[in-house]
Amino acid sequence: MPRDYILALDQGTTSSRAIVFSKEGKIVAKSQKEFPQIYPKPGWVEHDPIEILDSQLAALRGVFVDGKVHPGQIATIGVTNQRETTILWDKRTGRPVYNAIVWQCRRTAKMCEELKAHGHEEIIRTKTGLLIDAYFSGTKIRWVLDNVPQARRLAENGNLLFGTVETWLIWNLTGGEHVTDYSNASRTMLFDVDKLRWDEELCGILGVPMSTLPEPAPSSKVYGTFKTGVLGLDALAGVPISGAIGDQPGALFGQGCFTPGEAKNTYGTGCFLLMHTGRERVHSQNQLLTGVAWGLGGDVEYAIEGSAFNGGATIQWLRDEVRLIASAPECDTLAESVPNANGAYCVPAFTGLGAPYWDMYARGAIVGLTRGVNKAHIARAVLEGIAFQVKDLLEAMQADSGIALKELRVDGGASVSNIMMQIQADLLNCRVNRPAMVETTAWGAACMAGLAVGVWHNRDALLELREVKRIFEPRILESERVRQYAGWKKAVERAKGWEEA
Repeated sequence: MPRDYILALDQGTTSSRAIVFSKEGKIVAKSQKEFPQIYPKPGWVEHDPIEILDSQLAALRGVFVDGKVHPGQIATIGVTNQRETTILWDKRTGRPVYNAIVWQCRRTAKMCEELKAHGHEEIIRTKTGLLIDAYFSGTKIRWVLDNVPQARRLAENGNLLFGTVETWLIWNLTGGEHVTDYSNASRTMLFDVDKLRWDEELCGILGVPMSTLPEPAPSSKVYGTFKTGVLGLDALAGVPISGAIGDQPGALFGQGCFTPGEAKNTYGTGCFLLMHTGRERVHSQNQLLTGVAWGLGGDVEYAIEGSAFNGGATIQWLRDEVRLIASAPECDTLAESVPNANGAYCVPAFTGLGAPYWDMYARGAIVGLTRGVNKAHIARAVLEGIAFQVKDLLEAMQADSGIALKELRVDGGASVSNIMMQIQADLLNCRVNRPAMVETTAWGAACMAGLAVGVWHNRDALLELREVKRIFEPRILESERVRQYAGWKKAVERAKGWEEA
């Protein structure tokens, strides 16, 4: 039985997935397992690390259930993950000391303000390419150390381990390899993205023991092999785990954005716009982030990034909490039934505003309501609110890079919405390019794993596999684009600083 399939583990914010790809870039099998979200307090978001692991293993077993794929056909495994989410565990027992603190969680906002007040902003930005924000892992680690006595004791004895989610999965699947890739390490506020190593000074500022940190490594290399004894998966024992990359740079790679200036946006729980900048790190002047996109073949390449914390999550909110719709496709149907949002704007700042505002105290708002606004207008305002956030990011990115984007490649669950992609093209005044296979995050991880073990020998082979599904061209006049964007900016001002008022 030839081993010519590549397995990608895609551990996301609301679900864990396993996808098997052929070497021709086709999806052979796919399985998904959702897991609970935990909200202990307003603005706090947690996951149970054991549920993350169990859901990922359940999804992994799921791709073999119908017999179309056999574990003996798997050549290698790649991992991609929700970034910044922070897990700490006892290295002797493997038991977490606290729930995973999710990237969306704002509990360390005051700690971040204190770091700024003590004058640490410039050194953190210079070394890491990041702004001080509760988004990143560093202050989450410190919170656990300060609030979980067991964690502090274990750290003092050298028995506490930290990892973002790919580290946690690799540690469990290999039987103890404690490693992270450069793209994930560069989202911690502890990693020098120029020197590619943990920074002692930054660890001192945040009070994080360096003994807890995993080994940083390129995104494409053999980290270890799948261990025996994983329930129902012994047939995978010995298969190399040879790729790891954060979800957003994974999608950038999976979209074939290999040339500086090429960009993609992923519409997942949040919206994540990344532009490849090559081997040169761009220092943003517009509140964007810079970091390692990937390490591959001895080279390290960088990306500039902007994030909106709530993208597809806004549609979930409309469905699950407000119950204005029964399913995500119903949001599209409603939005398509009206020509515009009738003056309504939705600012989905449920967990603050990301780039370029970086307002930890902003909260969600729907403004511009009149008696003439109905649920179809609200549905359209929600889709427009997601697209407006991407426009904010692109405006800042173009200013930093000096590149006027002509095409945006898109992926992620919400990118299947034709109406939202058309709205996006209209607001950006550029083509929106949706590939035939939108699982680009998982595909990026599969590519990293396959390149490490010789399934493919170079990126040119990968570019030949990308197929375009649809191109959306802008349709509205510039005057209408300007008018709509001005209204969005007014709406954002209403949402800013809400928790400080």
